[in-house]
Amino acid sequence: MITDYQRYRIYEILPGLTIWASLILAIVLSFVKPLWMIYFIILFDIYWVLKVMNFSFYLIVAWLRFRTVRRIDWKDKLRREIADYQNKKHVVFLTVFNEEWSVVKTAVQSVCDSAYDKEKFTIVIAGEEMLKEHCEMIFEKIKAEFSGCFADVIFFLHPKKAPEEIAGKGSNLNYAERKVKKYVDERGWDYKEIIVTVFDIDTVCHSQYFAYLTYLYCTHPNPTRSSYQPIALYNNNMWESQAALRVMAFGTTFWMMTSLARQDSLVTFSSHSMSFQALVDAGFHEKRIVSEDSRIFYQCFLAYNGEYEVTPMYIPVSMDTVRDDKLWKSLKNLYLQQRRWAWGVEHIPYLLWEFRKKGRLIPWWKKAKWIFVEWEGKWSWALVALIITILGRLPLWLATESVRQSALFFNAPHVLENLMIMAMSGLLLSAILSIPLLPKRPESHPVHRYFIMVLQWAMLPFTMIFVGAIPAIDAVTRLMLGKYLGFNISQKKRTSSKL
Repeated sequence: MITDYQRYRIYEILPGLTIWASLILAIVLSFVKPLWMIYFIILFDIYWVLKVMNFSFYLIVAWLRFRTVRRIDWKDKLRREIADYQNKKHVVFLTVFNEEWSVVKTAVQSVCDSAYDKEKFTIVIAGEEMLKEHCEMIFEKIKAEFSGCFADVIFFLHPKKAPEEIAGKGSNLNYAERKVKKYVDERGWDYKEIIVTVFDIDTVCHSQYFAYLTYLYCTHPNPTRSSYQPIALYNNNMWESQAALRVMAFGTTFWMMTSLARQDSLVTFSSHSMSFQALVDAGFHEKRIVSEDSRIFYQCFLAYNGEYEVTPMYIPVSMDTVRDDKLWKSLKNLYLQQRRWAWGVEHIPYLLWEFRKKGRLIPWWKKAKWIFVEWEGKWSWALVALIITILGRLPLWLATESVRQSALFFNAPHVLENLMIMAMSGLLLSAILSIPLLPKRPESHPVHRYFIMVLQWAMLPFTMIFVGAIPAIDAVTRLMLGKYLGFNISQKKRTSSKL
């Protein structure tokens, strides 16, 4: 009889085991059964072309919806169509660590500019006791400059690391949310009438964000059973960032846009909104994990026995790339950020464990779906770039003379080349759509930089491997070996802040 600890460790080992088994099997087959591997590579490339076509279709759908939503005056639409929208209150959480005042100021300013009824907004500044002096300075500046923008601005200091906590955004949020619950209870507010928004501190939201959010909340058939996910842009320092950072940032944006359009595998990511009722029912953000932004969706999904979803918001919030003045430091920051995001693999053992406890309260197909979404996503993240660029060529390099005489071997390079040309359509579409998403070009940057913004997509194979696949393999391997990842703060520098 295995213990609960041993069972959970098995669940943690399984994702990494499947990835390493796939890698080892691909290499071994390239030596001993190259024809088998060639068959697999051709089938896999066909599968990948179909995925690229699917990606391109939903990206275009999301792009058209994005264009439509941005043209609508949501404040006016809300006032004309929703009679009781003023019953809704907004609580906005901003977690502060060691960020510069200029970064924090632009985030708060964007909320101030978009707060259509300022008396309905409460801003929560969640700081860390270990940086008490800096966080208190930030809070005092916010009160001095923005107190007139909101009904209230409140401040909490998360105590230094407590037992059973991972120092980071999740534990900070958990502490602040519990304090806010007392704040709300003292005022007798209805949880269902409160919309909570959690922003990363570098988030600059669109001027229509909260009006659009309120409209969606008021028109949703069951608003407390949904989170609300905007499009993540990284425009705050895009023009100052290096090419590799820009490519990965746009890749994240396009992945998010495709997920919004498909909806079937949409989970919360980075900055998002939800009902305070759902937040309370889910037990607040988990304080012992790194990937708190997506975990809160699964917490709600479990709390409501599978009756929870994410509603897409086709409106942008803009954040920073992990830029540094030195290229090598920027690439290091990007690697650490991607590894932290890939640490979302920790959701797989969590779901396996919790779904087993839920029994028949959640339909089996919903359990299978979300485990597949998480597992396939991390497997593809870690392996697709390697299969397409390296492992796909390995059996062609290692094949014996007898294999080289076969018709399959002779035609394989041509077949793979044609499939990759077809897959390039997704790359071309990304390059084209990235240009209108750029913020206004600073006058200090010459016009020909737009041309560079297109050419940078030639770096995609490099970035997919070295700051995509490798940090993903790093993350799943650490989980497999029980070397748990702490929360690393992404270093971000910018000289301008524009949405």
